[in-house]
Amino acid sequence: MMHALFMRVAAVWALFAALAYAQDYPARSVRVVVPWAAGGSTDSIGRILAAKLTEYTGQQFIIDNRAGATGTIGHALVARTPPDGYTLLIGSNSTFAIAPHLYKSLPYDSTAFAPICLLAVSPQILSVHPSVPAKNVRELIALAKAKPGALVFSSAGPGSTSHLATELLMNMAGLNMVHVPYKGGGPSAQALLGGETMLSFVDVITALPFANAGRLRPLATSTVKRSLMMPELPTIAESGLQGFESSTTFAAFAPAGVPRDVVARLNREILRALAAPDVKEKLFNQGIESVGGTPEEFIAYVKAESGKWGRVIREQGIKIE
Repeated sequence: MMHALFMRVAAVWALFAALAYAQDYPARSVRVVVPWAAGGSTDSIGRILAAKLTEYTGQQFIIDNRAGATGTIGHALVARTPPDGYTLLIGSNSTFAIAPHLYKSLPYDSTAFAPICLLAVSPQILSVHPSVPAKNVRELIALAKAKPGALVFSSAGPGSTSHLATELLMNMAGLNMVHVPYKGGGPSAQALLGGETMLSFVDVITALPFANAGRLRPLATSTVKRSLMMPELPTIAESGLQGFESSTTFAAFAPAGVPRDVVARLNREILRALAAPDVKEKLFNQGIESVGGTPEEFIAYVKAESGKWGRVIREQGIKIE
């Protein structure tokens, strides 16, 4: 009897302690791990967000770049940290939805993280070298079908979103093209511009100036909606390949087990930051569009993304040793 009473009292005190903890959060600086090198899109989003969260909470949100092993080093670091809300992670769908299907083993699993919020989306532009005789998606598909194995595409590396977007295109259209991976989106775009490869999915911020200069020909946008930066360009779905959707998406996580009220506070402040006009402008200037949403909506999104890319990887026979 006394033992049961003690357990109930302990549970009540634990609840009050958790609530007090959440109300005081953050009481000190917060580390935000970016699992990529400084200068990329994930790093940029992290820094824009960290500055705004510092402004809103009065505590420093400090970026910690932990690059390596296609983002898995940074993820493993966060997975091992205490779930107190003082270490966060900025991830992308290449790591939370694609990597688990590509690698035989990872130093963490999907249950190691608590989803906080989907942050932003970066559309990609299906682009061809000017020498390619295709003016739209239908013509590109017809050309690839007429010459199986003749078209060469570049990507930012095996398992990158630019790689998987092209695999999705081949899967849905029944195409056979040759993949040449590069070490990053920049080198991949340069290969396309130099004529080393014939087509590629290129970030909109990279594609726009080269399209205006006539150095590449944009055919369509990868997302369901047209890009805000290139609104005149149709989507791939509009161009005849219904159901096609691909993008680079960015999201915030904490280690699994972080108090739910802390997740709620972080979600609330992040949504506030994403809605701020100066944040929207900074993201737009980099070709990135803010998203937002609840943790529950994000969980559903991760499940759908993982299912889609897992199917593509299996059906295309993609393997990374």
